[in-house]
Amino acid sequence: METPIGYLPAPGAIDLSGLDVSDQDMAELLRVDVNAWLLEVESIKKHYSQFGDRLPQGLKDEPTALEKRLSRQF
Repeated sequence: METPIGYLPAPGAIDLSGLDVSDQDMAELLRVDVNAWLLEVESIKKHYSQFGDRLPQGLKDEPTALEKRLSRQF
């Protein structure tokens, strides 16, 4: 299933046979915490800033693209 951070398994897609994991626990494990990821975007931007012009444009663009995908979740 598509999420702002990439693809994650859909509910029920992971075989939990023999494991003591509830549906609720599994949902929490696969949940995208948008607020936490938005904070992470800022950390990524700060880290990337140290590379200046040496950072490939694709990497420069990705934090902003991720931020836009995450912002659409609100």
